[in-house]
Amino acid sequence: MPHALVIGAGIGGLATSLRLRKKGYRVTVLEVNDYPGGKLHAIEQDGYRFDLGPSLFTMPHLVTELFALYQEDFPTYFQYSKKQIVCNYFWEDGHRFSVASDIEKFIKDASESFNEPPQKIKSYLKRNREKYDLTVDLFLEKSLHKLSTYLSTQTIKSILQIGKLHLNDTLDSVNKQYFRNPKLVQLFNRYATYNGSSPYKTPGIMSMIPHLEMHYGTYFPKGGMHSISLSLYEFAKQKGVSFKFGHPVENIIVKNKKAIGVLSKGVAHKADIVVSNMDVYPTYKKLLKDQPYPKKTLEQERSSSALIFYWGISKEFPQLDLHNILFTDSYPDEFQALFDKKTLYTDPTIYINITSKEEVKDAPEGHENWFVMINAPGNYGQDWRELKQVARKNIVSKINRILKTNIEEFITTEHILDPVGIESSTSSFRGALYGAASNDKFAAFVRHANFSKSIENLYFCGGSVHPGGGIPLCLLSAKIVSDLVPTPIPNA
Repeated sequence: MPHALVIGAGIGGLATSLRLRKKGYRVTVLEVNDYPGGKLHAIEQDGYRFDLGPSLFTMPHLVTELFALYQEDFPTYFQYSKKQIVCNYFWEDGHRFSVASDIEKFIKDASESFNEPPQKIKSYLKRNREKYDLTVDLFLEKSLHKLSTYLSTQTIKSILQIGKLHLNDTLDSVNKQYFRNPKLVQLFNRYATYNGSSPYKTPGIMSMIPHLEMHYGTYFPKGGMHSISLSLYEFAKQKGVSFKFGHPVENIIVKNKKAIGVLSKGVAHKADIVVSNMDVYPTYKKLLKDQPYPKKTLEQERSSSALIFYWGISKEFPQLDLHNILFTDSYPDEFQALFDKKTLYTDPTIYINITSKEEVKDAPEGHENWFVMINAPGNYGQDWRELKQVARKNIVSKINRILKTNIEEFITTEHILDPVGIESSTSSFRGALYGAASNDKFAAFVRHANFSKSIENLYFCGGSVHPGGGIPLCLLSAKIVSDLVPTPIPNA
């Protein structure tokens, strides 16, 4: 049986291991950390449980289809429930809005709250769906770097209707074409952060992102976000995938322009297929040091990172739900600070995720576990010690103003994760959450392919390569890799 080696046990690596195992490979996953999941990890501290990484779960079918590959009933391994409230939004002037998961209710509520014609909102959502339907086959489910992709009927149809994609407009300008109310524009501009980009730079095609959230819904996995990676890890083990933790890969062994294995802890591991789930930048710079590297691709602007405060809160806040946003008064200034000045904005937009709203055991009775995040630039050598101190004061002040509280009184424990920590624990270059940013209409085409054009039998999955970052796209990258990898010949 041919052997496939996967470097990294992030969500993309776990999904790839399951798909290659099903395809007929013997699969070994080498992971530098002592746990699976990559960014999808968790900690427990002073009676609170915190998901460390991604906090939004949508398109659950991309997870459950991995169990279906083996004709297994996914609820045996993995369970989740749909949220009726997608997100709560708060503004400094006291305006509040809750996004309902029901589309018709959302249109009605948004029309009343923001004084926008319901038909305008409906038209916007319809166009977003059209964008998704036109591009899903090309941009998300197949390799952009194979000629066969462009010869399909669906791709030709998409190219003929390219004007509908708003590639020459920014997300912000598209949203302003539809809406007069700056608050509703800001709400839809926020979706640029789902791939670590700026709404004032990323192309208007990104307005299809709210379609993914509103059409497919948002969910909460039983046991928290970490349960996604844990369930796939346990399932992969059951299906015969071998995991070696604490095994950093020092080198991908290349002979005659073909990947034939890896070197880990001084030991050579032979393989017929090598898949890197590691960020593509350190993959080339550290594991392929003697090989030519794609200069233009590696020099792409990195996506935003994050500064996260994990707080145990000795009080319950009924006005908050699982997902909550406290908006800045000046979104343009915030993104200018992040991408142009490479610093934190003084009045940042704050995201608060509270899993104890769904999983009560994540916090002591009467308490809540707050995941408090602001967007941050990548790690470019800034004084993060100083930036964190200032950011904490600004965050506390903003929470106090908007929620009419004194949050410092209720913080019982604290853990902090900054871009430096994200970079060191996940090997994400500069601590970028989504690999390259999408602040350019050609970004998708410059993003690294899921295969090497110069080294045979070398493949790439995860958030730093096509089709992009975030759980759904990482899972899709695994599917693309599986489609690209040749099916083993029996008894060969």
